[in-house]
Amino acid sequence: MSAALLATAEPRRTRGGASSAVRYNRPRRRAEQSVWIPQSLYRGDDYGDEAVAVYIKVAALDARRTWPASNPDTDPCTARVTELAAALGMSPSAVERGLTQLNRPGPDGSEPWLFTKQRTHRGGDGRSAKRYARLVPRDQAALEVPVRVAEALTPRRLRAWLHLARATATGLPVTAAELAGELFHHTGSHAGEPLSEKTGRRLLGDLEGAGWVTLDRRAGHRGRHAVTVNTSPLHAVAAVEPAVDDDADDALFPVSDLLAPPATDNHDGVGPDDHDGSLATEEDHSLTTDGRSGNLEIRRRRDSGSYPPRAVDNSAGPTFQRAAQDQKRSSGQAGTYRGPGLQLSPRVWQVLEPVRHELPGISPYVLRRIGQEIGRQLSAGVGTERLTARLTARYSRLTAHAPAAETARRGDVGRWILGAGLPRHGCRLASCESGTTWSTGERCHLCANIAAEAERLAAAAAEQLLAAAPRPEPPAPPRPPTTWLPMPRPEPGPEPPGPTEREQLRAAATPETVRQELAEHGAPAAIRLYGRALVLPHLTNQHDEGNPA
Repeated sequence: MSAALLATAEPRRTRGGASSAVRYNRPRRRAEQSVWIPQSLYRGDDYGDEAVAVYIKVAALDARRTWPASNPDTDPCTARVTELAAALGMSPSAVERGLTQLNRPGPDGSEPWLFTKQRTHRGGDGRSAKRYARLVPRDQAALEVPVRVAEALTPRRLRAWLHLARATATGLPVTAAELAGELFHHTGSHAGEPLSEKTGRRLLGDLEGAGWVTLDRRAGHRGRHAVTVNTSPLHAVAAVEPAVDDDADDALFPVSDLLAPPATDNHDGVGPDDHDGSLATEEDHSLTTDGRSGNLEIRRRRDSGSYPPRAVDNSAGPTFQRAAQDQKRSSGQAGTYRGPGLQLSPRVWQVLEPVRHELPGISPYVLRRIGQEIGRQLSAGVGTERLTARLTARYSRLTAHAPAAETARRGDVGRWILGAGLPRHGCRLASCESGTTWSTGERCHLCANIAAEAERLAAAAAEQLLAAAPRPEPPAPPRPPTTWLPMPRPEPGPEPPGPTEREQLRAAATPETVRQELAEHGAPAAIRLYGRALVLPHLTNQHDEGNPA
């Protein structure tokens, strides 16, 4: 142990003198305790995200030794790696990586922030190591952080919260792009590069959904989001469960398959970081599906004369057998479920308490899907009480109407739970629950604005329809009735002469007599009386006289 770290590790007796050179962490209850974290630890890419969370937890456990006037025999942090991992919600390998980085000297050659002293029992068995935390000097920039933040948030979200807290303390406005520029990749081909702006927006949304920050969108300087950092969540956050060992023999179905791990972050890589291992790039053909080792390569075996190959049994179950000519495929009975046993966490059982009597009738596959959906929402920050209240209210409304409940029972209650019982109803705000803010019980302001805007648009559309409708024309004045007068009958003319008289008149006709008849009665009457031969010459002479050459 170096001289500087030994001086820091010694118990302080008084507050004055040399004791004022460092910032002390007060030993309090875990819900109220806070520690000082140096700015050089969480800024830049020198330390990983896990190292920041591990330092906060180890410094909190070592506060009883470093506090002034403490007992010199007080032990430092003696928690095992598994205990630290369970408290921080991380895997043991991630905690070991953080301890390794903290036990090394700083990038500028400064003293390490942690010092580990291994110890063993008298018989040679290993014991938990002692870990000493170096306190932050007063001449370095530091931030006082509640310990519950490191226990509730994942390492990356914790680091983002620290940057937002630093920006709030210094009065600097921050954007999603600026926040992403302070966070870096620590593994993979993009190690040392900052995160993308999309990831910065997602981290802000995750912290807002979990209640650790409050965003007033477009309310800050030049349209930035006004960020308010909370030292405690505004609503209940689901507790992080310890990692489950998938290799345990007594676990028929691991709970980790049902609940999405909060620390899994596959938005900036090719896949999730599963228990800090590497992704498989090649298939292992030496293992069968049931765990037996052997060579699964397919090859033909030649006929060896008197020892022909044995017949292969390709018998299949009812699902894959060919149906007979007089047998339908649907006549076979469905096979029973032979998959792994189902295990749900206590939080999932607590959410399913309102429909507990309906669970025996749900198939294991659908029940597993329900557990996965509940685990996904719990990992996203939705509290257990909120999910239980949501499912209770909707199931009570369903059972209040007998036909609807009977229809759901005749169908599949599991599908109703997945499709109608668990999904959140409301606006885009995560705190909205069917038009009501869950934390306060008041009407959601965004839903109220949407409803008011919809009413305004409906009223405007109704007014527009009334304005566009044509006004009825005034009725035309009544027209007076039409009186039809009978047409007067023509006056009877003289009776036409008979054939004998016409012959006599034609024989005694003279040009003067024909012209006189034309002048008095017209050409038709003159033709009927004297004939065409006598009348036409006079008609021609009249036209010639009227049109002289």
